[in-house]
Amino acid sequence: MAGAYETKQYRNVFAEYGYSEEEIEKRVQETFETIFHGSEEERFYHEAGEDMGFMEDTGNHDARTEGMSYGMMVCVQLDKKEEFDRLWKWTRTYMYMDEGPGKNYFAWSCALDGTRNADGPAPDGEEYFAMALFFASRRWGDGEGIFNYSREAKAILHECVHKGEPGHPGDPMWEPSNKLIKFVPGLDFSDPSYHLPHFYELFAEYADEEDRKFWKGAAEASRAYLHKACHPDTGLSAEYADYDGTPHSAHQEIFGRHDWYYSDAYRTIANIAMDHLWFDKDPWQVQIAEKFQKFYCEDQKDHWDGVFLTDGTRLEEKALHPVAIIAVNAESALAADGTYEKQCVDKFWNTPLRTGERRYYDNFLYMFAMLALSGNYRIY
Repeated sequence: MAGAYETKQYRNVFAEYGYSEEEIEKRVQETFETIFHGSEEERFYHEAGEDMGFMEDTGNHDARTEGMSYGMMVCVQLDKKEEFDRLWKWTRTYMYMDEGPGKNYFAWSCALDGTRNADGPAPDGEEYFAMALFFASRRWGDGEGIFNYSREAKAILHECVHKGEPGHPGDPMWEPSNKLIKFVPGLDFSDPSYHLPHFYELFAEYADEEDRKFWKGAAEASRAYLHKACHPDTGLSAEYADYDGTPHSAHQEIFGRHDWYYSDAYRTIANIAMDHLWFDKDPWQVQIAEKFQKFYCEDQKDHWDGVFLTDGTRLEEKALHPVAIIAVNAESALAADGTYEKQCVDKFWNTPLRTGERRYYDNFLYMFAMLALSGNYRIY
């Protein structure tokens, strides 16, 4: 077993299935241009002033650490430094919290004028910020102030690990006792789609030296956790899950229902596929990706827009993000080694970007799948 971290080889799955290098590159660039610089009806990146920009969640009309960090990751992968720096400056200007329990974290939601909608963070934003900043440092070099990317990344991860220790008030983003990422600091359950062992492997090299052992342990803990969080027959995970992997059904009066395979959860299989691509340390990832593709391509071949319990029971609801499902089903081909990869990849290739008010989440997952399947989602 040897992933791209060792081999430096990144699969171009589109090319493996007969698409030309020219049309693949054209499609990747067109996807980026539509999201970032397309018409008002297409894009959800917006410049703000002389040197800032933000990603709009078009369904909720706010800017979220999720989308800001995703935008930064897309930009560093495609060598778009201007857009990256604009996003990071907006994030540091408006989202960064310099006081209170969340000091040195980022408020998870802001209005489009920068006014904070929240006084707490969401851990998926912090981990993507850190990884995107490390890659920026290694790709472009560190600058001054907030553009000293590696220093900023290390500071983020230091807070995530050390909050709650003596003299360091607040709550950490990873549960110290089991090294599992929390849904939000202060609550004792997780979100399977937040688990990025392929990031933690790199944090174990790039973060402060004192924390590198922690991040190595977090990578191992997250891989083990995903075995529990993904149903052994379907490969589906819940949006929120307890530390034992059981779908989390409490807190519905606060957050709504999240014990099913629904919006957040779509990212889980994509993250598993990326960990397989980069590090290839867990043979289970191949098996679960194959079961996942069988579920969609055989068991529920006419219901890709369905909502499911993790055991595959189909509910009456319809998916809010059907294009996102198509994207991650295709991305799972990076791990699967069975019957359905080409079907999933071709379906994705033949699906356009989503339009309308809900395009933000779908099209981010679309962009990531486009990068990953074309060999352009790389370690720096």
